[in-house]
Amino acid sequence: MKIKDLIACIEKFAPPSHQEDYDNSGLLIGDFNDETQAVLTTLDVTESVIDEAIQLKVNLIIAHHPIIFTGIKRINGSNFIERIIIKAIKNSIAIYACHTNIDNVFNGVNKKIADKLGLINLKILQPKSNQLMKLVTFVPNEATSKVQEALFEAGAGNIGNYSECSFLVNGEGSFKPNELSNPFLGEKNKLEKVNENRLEVVFESHKQNEILTALKKAHPYEEVAYYLQMLENIYQSIGSGMMGEFEHPLKWMDFLQKVKTTFLVPTLKHTVKTCNEVKKIAICGGSGSFLLKNAIREKADVFISADFTYHKYFDADNKIVICDIGHFETEQFTPELFYDVIKENFPKFAVHLSKINTNPINYF
Repeated sequence: MKIKDLIACIEKFAPPSHQEDYDNSGLLIGDFNDETQAVLTTLDVTESVIDEAIQLKVNLIIAHHPIIFTGIKRINGSNFIERIIIKAIKNSIAIYACHTNIDNVFNGVNKKIADKLGLINLKILQPKSNQLMKLVTFVPNEATSKVQEALFEAGAGNIGNYSECSFLVNGEGSFKPNELSNPFLGEKNKLEKVNENRLEVVFESHKQNEILTALKKAHPYEEVAYYLQMLENIYQSIGSGMMGEFEHPLKWMDFLQKVKTTFLVPTLKHTVKTCNEVKKIAICGGSGSFLLKNAIREKADVFISADFTYHKYFDADNKIVICDIGHFETEQFTPELFYDVIKENFPKFAVHLSKINTNPINYF
């Protein structure tokens, strides 16, 4: 298949619009229209990962961390990033990164961590606003059901655990077709009044094109009247970090051992113990110190994340336990997400999980 077809299924799962402003997710090296026969999924792209792709005869690597993050003024092999770019291009290997967009979706990086720990009652720790839009359109009574169904099928009307949500109010619409029109109702140059429904639905903003396409295809009018509005509502399904609970509280030492075993961490770095049993857990894959206040506000017993600076540990203030298990360790299962998404959409396609440990940190 073409690289763009494979990327499309990843971006349906983790839309690029959900990435942070500073991020650089997307196809970093390669051509969308090139053919691909196999893909390699990895957390990071290193020279060893490129060698692995060459050995496996893979021409597409899907990584979590973008190998190109800031501007590059020259590519002459003077550092590891430039050497990776050169080797990838020489061997016709495309590199695609899916970073903070897969961090921010509900079923993304943090859900994977929660599942590994066996947490339940999950919710986003810091949900985002300005992720939803409202569509308002006006439909003749007899066509309302058809238009509603088309919009629902395109992804509109989903609110939390509810689907096919909409609002209707009946009224009278008027219009006067001109000489160039081809009206569904009424006659040219004659004012027409019709019983119509004002139909309102909410949808995720990245689905705008699909929603409008469905609307215009299903709506009977030659000119469809509608307007869109960005909503400031907090959207509980998109955002940073995650909260969850153990079904049964774990004793402190049992909790620490579970974390070490689950994440293959040889040693744990944490603040002073504040509880004898652990029930509520806040998590954030990668650098999550910016969410500490949210974790405290949610009354989490422990916050599992990475990359806390020395002074940030003091902010725990005996209100929570910070458990810094390492950046690689929190995100090491992310390639499994890419693997599962691709296999679900293309069961017979060759997908390889990288066997290279790209963690730059060693423990003794």
